[in-house]
Amino acid sequence: MNRYDIRLSGTWRAPLAPDTVYALLADVESYPTWWPAFRSVRRTGERACEVVIRSALPYALRATLTAVAEDPAARVLEAALDGDVSGGVRWTVAPDGPHGCVAKLTQHVTVRKAALRRWMPMARPVFRVNHALALRGGRRGLTAGARQER
Repeated sequence: MNRYDIRLSGTWRAPLAPDTVYALLADVESYPTWWPAFRSVRRTGERACEVVIRSALPYALRATLTAVAEDPAARVLEAALDGDVSGGVRWTVAPDGPHGCVAKLTQHVTVRKAALRRWMPMARPVFRVNHALALRGGRRGLTAGARQER
């Protein structure tokens, strides 16, 4: 791991069936409708799209997200990122007893955006908080959608 690499993770619990959450996560084009950090998504190919992501900090990340693995039976999604950040992201969705499901995110990226690279070594904790806030907004959007479906 070099000084510009960062590993991030998160866990969502949702009162939804695991297949429902998997389908929502697989439909990247719908993210801006329920996940506030996703400012835009534009399909660029059969398995690729350009995304613009912005959370609490005053910067947006632009990247091409390319699906690498989609396994509905195992409820696993993997994608490669290339742009302001490069690397990979993986979601796994599993039942959570009578409570619905749990979705786990793991992400390993290298920061490539010059402005962020300058701050990366000392601002890593701030970037982690920003990522956590983005995930919290996504979990809230997912849960709000679950309440609306009932």
